Amino acid sequence: MSKGVHRFAVFVACATFFLIIAGANVTSHDAGLATSDWPLSNGQVFPKMVGNLFWEHGHRLVATAVGLLTIALAIYIQVREPRAWVRRLGWSALGAVVAQGLLGGLTVKLNLPLIVSAAHATLAQLFFLITVSLAVSTSRAWLEPLTIEPDGASLRPMCVASLAVILTQLVLGATLRHSATWDQALPTPLLVAHICGAVVVTLFLGTTVALVLLRHRGQSWLAKPAKIAAALLVVQLGLGLAAYVTRMRSPYDPQPLNPMIAITVAHVACGALVFAAAIVMTLRVFRSLRSGRNEYRLAPA
Repeated sequence: MSKGVHRFAVFVACATFFLIIAGANVTSHDAGLATSDWPLSNGQVFPKMVGNLFWEHGHRLVATAVGLLTIALAIYIQVREPRAWVRRLGWSALGAVVAQGLLGGLTVKLNLPLIVSAAHATLAQLFFLITVSLAVSTSRAWLEPLTIEPDGASLRPMCVASLAVILTQLVLGATLRHSATWDQALPTPLLVAHICGAVVVTLFLGTTVALVLLRHRGQSWLAKPAKIAAALLVVQLGLGLAAYVTRMRSPYDPQPLNPMIAITVAHVACGALVFAAAIVMTLRVFRSLRSGRNEYRLAPA
């Protein structure tokens, strides 16, 4: 195992997170159609970065950089990584980033249809999931022997369920954000669904975190990502409430205003971080429980 692979995977995951923030800024600034060209902007590779073109073309430049980094990472993994499933994960990352780029172009060419825009935002989160998984699975700690007792197999389905409801909530949020411009009212059914989704995420993720801390409080390998996920969830709920209150208090103000943009982008970014913390926790639970069962079987009678 090469330290370089792990460090590069962490760098790509961080770059992907930055790309999510860049994409959130495009939507928050209503800059999705700042240019009708793709992949060029106004027929240029480097147009004047003024107005909304700064956000839209800036997003494309960041996406291009992440795409090139992902190509390099996939090749690096094939050369230095002995585990076949990690190599396959590297190719999956490459496939996801290519599909993401094509969806991004399609959103522009089709004038931001809701289903394509929401799919573009959703695939961004799935690509983030893959890059975070690569960062975790290539770490030295992943290969170290563990001594966790096999007393929490029920954590596995709870972790998977938490990931599923978080992803569903991210999809609802993306659909809500792309379904109305700033001068339109938010669609009530989607808004209610998103609020209900926040309750469901809180219940599932909160229960999972509580189980992890109850059973493995003294094992930082599992407890640390659980605590981080819980803290980020609290922040995320606060940001969601702040975004709603800010929009409702200024229904007739010219939008997008900087406070609304900042809160909304922070809400999107924090949602991605909640997802990332849950991914790390889930991967470590699966790794730990598998190791625990093996050690239990080999223990002397």
